[in-house]
Amino acid sequence: MSEILVLYYSRDGSVARMAQLIARGVEEVAGVEARLRTVASVSTVCDAVAESIPEQGPPYASLDDLKECAGLALGSPAYFGNMAAPLKHFLDSSGALWLSAALSDKPAAVFTSSGSLHGGQESCLLSMMLPLFHHGMLLLGLSSSESDLNTTTSGGSPYGVSHWAGADGRREISDEEARLCRAQGRRLAQAVIRLA
Repeated sequence: MSEILVLYYSRDGSVARMAQLIARGVEEVAGVEARLRTVASVSTVCDAVAESIPEQGPPYASLDDLKECAGLALGSPAYFGNMAAPLKHFLDSSGALWLSAALSDKPAAVFTSSGSLHGGQESCLLSMMLPLFHHGMLLLGLSSSESDLNTTTSGGSPYGVSHWAGADGRREISDEEARLCRAQGRRLAQAVIRLA
């Protein structure tokens, strides 16, 4: 059974809900399962120390999770058009995997959520793609055959699925966004099967 790592950071829960929907889409494809992982917060003033197991949600990711995956879905809130620092901090620690080409030729996709419609969703998706390109991963967007890309008024993007969470982070994932999350998970899983 091939495993796709669905790795994300979520502060208010929107990205976590998207990750669950993407994982559901992954598991709609026979022969593939999802492994949900998150990353710990970082401190701006000192080394942050987090419990080794989060109080709730999936476990924290390890570099072994990256090494062992057959594919990767990477998600982050959009902070000023960029990925969140905790996710970048984790990716910055993956140099040994880069040296060994452990992620090379594995398919990957990205997803994000922002507080406003023009909160830098697409540039955040692009910022997450950069380290994945350096790792030699094969980046997948959303296919134009996904009709929800043409009708959604809250999130989407051919670069990867996105969500408009609202200023308070409580706006629910729309029906279109949910379908696009699942479609992105299925597309990633189908790529893993084709490349196996």
